[in-house]
Amino acid sequence: MGTELYLKLLPLCTISALKTYINSYFGIDPVDVDSVAELFVEETIKKGDFYLRSEQICEKMSFIESGFVRVFTEVNDKEVTQWIGSKGQFITDLSSFMFDQRARWHIQALTDCKVYTIRKAAYLQLNQQVNNWPQLEKQFIAACFVTLENRVFTHLAMSAEERYRYLLEQNKELFNQVPQQYIASMLGMTPETFSRIRSKMIS
Repeated sequence: MGTELYLKLLPLCTISALKTYINSYFGIDPVDVDSVAELFVEETIKKGDFYLRSEQICEKMSFIESGFVRVFTEVNDKEVTQWIGSKGQFITDLSSFMFDQRARWHIQALTDCKVYTIRKAAYLQLNQQVNNWPQLEKQFIAACFVTLENRVFTHLAMSAEERYRYLLEQNKELFNQVPQQYIASMLGMTPETFSRIRSKMIS
């Protein structure tokens, strides 16, 4: 991928959707949304392609318009799924993107994906382009940590069946599009336990 920020002119319908995403995640003033939207480039990630590999420095953040991506690592020769990203979510390795650390996670497309991507160089421009950007960025990062806290809570406070039900309620499409061993790993259970709970739900 090149470094040009304006690689492709986005259709008006895409720009409108992207503005909605930016507003919902960052709460940016409508006056600034146009200039922010111009920093995103529409891209396609083909099924099986890697958005990021561990040990790389992550230089981009993307919003998923369609498709599914898996965030995972390898522990003792076993793949462990940390998250499965889907429409309406951002993907990046946040610590790598924000602090130029080597990524801990692989990010790979499970399906063909359409994303809107902002590069690190463009992201750094937001401090000059957007009013009150430091506060908005702080709120965005805080929201990321709240999401992480919620995930930790579900693993500590919910049974395997409760975690299954909760995810099913939040993202039913995931169960029809993603291999069950990846969902099981994300939920912290074996494929056998996942299959047993799924059979119980269906019956």
